[in-house]
Amino acid sequence: MTQTTETAPEGAAMTGRSTSDSTGRRMRRDPQGGPPPRSGRSTTTGRTRSWRDSPLRRITPWLFLAAPLALLITFTYVPVASMISYSFTDWDGVSPERENVGFDNYVQIFTRPELFRVFFVSGYYLAASVVQIAVALYFAVVLSFDLRFRNLFKGILFFPYLINGVAIGFVFLYFFQDGGTLDAVLSWLGVATDHPWLGDPASANVSLAGVSVWRFTGLNFVLFLGAIQSIPGELYEAAELDGAGKWKQFRHIIAPSIKPVISLSVILAISGSLSVFEIPYIMTGGATGTQTFVIQTVKLAFQFNKTGLASAAAVVLLLIILLITWIQRRLVPDDKVDLV
Repeated sequence: MTQTTETAPEGAAMTGRSTSDSTGRRMRRDPQGGPPPRSGRSTTTGRTRSWRDSPLRRITPWLFLAAPLALLITFTYVPVASMISYSFTDWDGVSPERENVGFDNYVQIFTRPELFRVFFVSGYYLAASVVQIAVALYFAVVLSFDLRFRNLFKGILFFPYLINGVAIGFVFLYFFQDGGTLDAVLSWLGVATDHPWLGDPASANVSLAGVSVWRFTGLNFVLFLGAIQSIPGELYEAAELDGAGKWKQFRHIIAPSIKPVISLSVILAISGSLSVFEIPYIMTGGATGTQTFVIQTVKLAFQFNKTGLASAAAVVLLLIILLITWIQRRLVPDDKVDLV
């Protein structure tokens, strides 16, 4: 009985084509004649474990978020919760005993005229915020076009925001004092005045609101300018080809594009007008009818030892800001703008 042996064709060894073994299965041969390459899977353990299957991959994002969340909870939410609990007590901030008075502190804020009067002072700063946004938007639109010395004017407008608020308070304290810088400039212009700028409640609040306009216009200016510069230049070129002037470009291109930024500036302006502190505290200390909501809260807590009442005032301020923000978001929703 003779035994025959099958040999692979010559072309199979040279071209790397697969051949059949003695069991009939086809095997892939290496072009150099070596053993067939191994696949990426193991024949004994099944599918190879990867990083995606590791349990550590699922908890890695939470490991990165652990420190920020711990800081946020410790220094934001825990103090807010403590402030809310203090607002229902009659506590001096020092004694270990706290008398629970319910909603009496909140009732006092809205019924005592000397405590509720500070809301009218915020009206001056709210009106100043409107002027501030209008001035910042005007200069942002003008300086977004190709003008000479526009970088110089950008720096001049933004520079006041870089100065410390305490330093600004002392500078304008000498500016508005009797015989100070403002009186000297008016005398050079032939206007004689002996009006006490910080001695009368109306003129004092107007002066302080004007200082806030001078300081915070740069912040809104930078926000508006950044939003305007993100608009594609092809839109301006197409508008000019259609004969659109600067006003139509602002109305139909710039204004719709920066609508979310304007909405953000309005929210910041309203919350800022209710929480003014640095400038009036440095310049007048809250005297002559210039006491703001925050100055009153600080005095209640640290001067009159009414920590419970001051906490209630802070909670009221927080709720007012949240309410105004919610109303503003409902009236002016952030619609997606697609101009291209």
